[in-house]
Amino acid sequence: MTNVKILFNRFFLKLILSFGVMMGASLYYAPLTFAQHTKVLAQPGSYHMLLGDIEIIAFSDGSVPQDLDKLLTNTQPGEVKKLTELNFQTPVVEASVNAYLLKINGKLILVDAGTADLYGPSLGHLPANMIRAGYKPEQIDAVLVTHIHTDHTGGLMAGDKMVFPNADIYVSRKEADYWLSDENYAKAPARLKPYFDQARLKMTPYVKAGKLKTYEYGKELFPGILPVASAGHTPGHSFYQVTSNGEKIMFWGDIMHSAAVQFADPDVTIVYDVDPATAAQARKRAYEDAAKGKYWIAADHLSFPGIGHIRKRETGYGWFPINYTTSGVGQ
Repeated sequence: MTNVKILFNRFFLKLILSFGVMMGASLYYAPLTFAQHTKVLAQPGSYHMLLGDIEIIAFSDGSVPQDLDKLLTNTQPGEVKKLTELNFQTPVVEASVNAYLLKINGKLILVDAGTADLYGPSLGHLPANMIRAGYKPEQIDAVLVTHIHTDHTGGLMAGDKMVFPNADIYVSRKEADYWLSDENYAKAPARLKPYFDQARLKMTPYVKAGKLKTYEYGKELFPGILPVASAGHTPGHSFYQVTSNGEKIMFWGDIMHSAAVQFADPDVTIVYDVDPATAAQARKRAYEDAAKGKYWIAADHLSFPGIGHIRKRETGYGWFPINYTTSGVGQ
């Protein structure tokens, strides 16, 4: 009977903690409801590509329904419905959460870390999908964080355990200073405080272990890997430019959230943006440069694997997802 009581108490405590986290998240994502799946489909969770001498593996952390009518801002009446219908979607559409593993110069380097258990059972599958592909989280040498939102850093921790105990965590100094500052936390509005709490919860163990590495822009972190400033979505949001043998890919993080809407209308913003106007300008610069340079892009919320090219159209941009291949030829 005592064991039953202990199990019940543990379950109840976990339930309360989970509820608290979800409620905290809902304060930040005010218009968003992370609808729970009635069923989670067993989809493939990894996709491999070659970039010069580098192997890149896209991993799925899962997907989650989002109501774009409630989330997207700076839109015209009926615009979201029209553009989603043109893409055979509805305004309530699944958003992917992606992360990317780089096998480069004998190192395993991960770009972003997924969500862990913060947003329900349809997400938090990054570690399992890595293991299925033959990689253990403890093998990761470094995690490059595009920004400290918890769908990108939540997966750094599983409860009180570091998921990537042997990895250094890289993030721009400006981003770390914003989210981990006691002064900024004290000044933050009530709706943002839970997000600061979650950032600290997921990042502090790595800070205490001496594994948080902050950087300024303009210098490679590793050979072939250059962080690029892209502030707006958050104050220190970063792209990661990776080059090998004349080929290039840019990891965009959260420069965009809806391919159907924001490729057609780059001025459309989202409630998650800390500075929407600056985020829109950063997105338009990124689109223009990627279309002109014809290089690969990878984005955390584009439909998995989130890798492809873009081309400028008469209005807006067209999206061309990576060609499926088992040999790496003709991508």
